Amino acid sequence: MQGVLLALVPIFAWGSIGVVANKFGGDANQQTLGMTLGAFVFALIVFLFRMPTLTWQIFLIGFIGGLLWAIGQFGQFKSMKYMGVSVASPLSSGSQLVIGGLLGVFAFHEWTKQIQFILGFIAMAVLVVGFYFSAKRDPENAVVEEGRNYTKGLTALTYSTLGYVSYVILFNNLAVLWFNVHFDTLTITLPMSVGMIFGALVMGRFKIKMEKYVYQNMIVGVMFGVGNIFMLMAASTAGDAIAFSFSQLGVIISTIGGILSLVKRKPKKNWFMLELGLFCS
Repeated sequence: MQGVLLALVPIFAWGSIGVVANKFGGDANQQTLGMTLGAFVFALIVFLFRMPTLTWQIFLIGFIGGLLWAIGQFGQFKSMKYMGVSVASPLSSGSQLVIGGLLGVFAFHEWTKQIQFILGFIAMAVLVVGFYFSAKRDPENAVVEEGRNYTKGLTALTYSTLGYVSYVILFNNLAVLWFNVHFDTLTITLPMSVGMIFGALVMGRFKIKMEKYVYQNMIVGVMFGVGNIFMLMAASTAGDAIAFSFSQLGVIISTIGGILSLVKRKPKKNWFMLELGLFCS
């Protein structure tokens, strides 16, 4: 029970990131840099309390992972600008879960039994349906559709998903298989945050305006760090499956929060599609 309660924190911490970042404002470059700076401050505090042993291999893998993560986060912020939080967030979560799951199955053979394939593909199909209806919008709702560019949004989501999935695979699979490097997440948090900052600067072509938006979005980085720590605590108490599955429920918070922050009244048709999508997710 304690593990489940701990796993509730990432739902709200990570699920609120898109909504809070868009409330603070700024472009995707400023939001990404601000978030990475906040994550670095949080990681530095954790590092000073824990004082783990860092090897150059762990630092290098953490740095590369942070760079890939920054690409993913930058693309997600971009997609939110083009499509809105309530549309981009479920599409982002869905693509990560499906692509990451398929890579785990076919590239790393995480499923070995027939029942795993049957139940796993059924679950993925339900997820796809759920995220489709969560992101689907009524074209008659001009308030939500105004100023949207779904072509650019989907392009941003594509490299965002590749960045996110690549960093997860690097940490969970390739670090051991290719480099024989073992580490716990708290140890790699600091080098990852350094890579995140460098990645944010690269994506912004080192021309990011250091305005108030950057400093405000540091709070979003702290939210990311808090969610990460509590997910680790939940994983140690209740197991990885429960911790990770609960963390993905943050899409409910981001989807509903994104809609409520944009419109005061929602057509009944849209609310039905949203409820159906979130139920399936």
